[in-house]
Amino acid sequence: MRGPFVQQRRNDEEETEKAPFLVVRKVRDAILDETFKPGDRLPEAELAEMFDVSRSPIREALFALENEGTVTMEPYRGAILKPLSAEEASDIAELRLALITLAAKPAHRHLSPADFDSAYGLAKQITRSNKGKEHFEYNRQFWDIIFEKTQRPILREVFRGLEDRSIRYVPLILKLFPDPATRPRQREVLIEFLRKGKVDEALRSFKKIYMEVVQQIIDHLENGESASADH
Repeated sequence: MRGPFVQQRRNDEEETEKAPFLVVRKVRDAILDETFKPGDRLPEAELAEMFDVSRSPIREALFALENEGTVTMEPYRGAILKPLSAEEASDIAELRLALITLAAKPAHRHLSPADFDSAYGLAKQITRSNKGKEHFEYNRQFWDIIFEKTQRPILREVFRGLEDRSIRYVPLILKLFPDPATRPRQREVLIEFLRKGKVDEALRSFKKIYMEVVQQIIDHLENGESASADH
């Protein structure tokens, strides 16, 4: 009798440990589908009811989201999904670009033809996608291929942190570039040149398109227009 009881208790403990991580993922999904928008309050009680968990994992998840820069915890107001910021968007873009530049040459040495095919397929799916969650997941898989091949785990770890922090900007990007036919193709261009062994040209071409995208995001935010008002 004791064995099953101990196993059940262990299973319950594991589920409890996983709960905050599941809440974090659900909050991110809700950001991507715009259930939660920048500036929204995220009350613990409402989140607990929405995700059918106790308030303890909600609290842990909110602290984790605060640490990554997705929410702020304000006295007497609780958690608030951080508003979008032109300054933050610029900082994230510069840091991402620096990491991509560091990763390109070491990754190129280890990318196989199958890796190029997978990355290029994901890049095309990102270009075609009009759903925030889908766009984010394809983008994560794309960069995981590149950064895994650098054989420098710290680069991948830091890059993933920046990707998590930038989730709030994905819906805005899809609104600023609504038509897949004319959407910027910086990832596809990067892979096309890397496949030919032209690493420096790949980075130059990627940077040009990427910074044009970033500048449109910054211009939009500096003009004081809300993402929800953009059609």
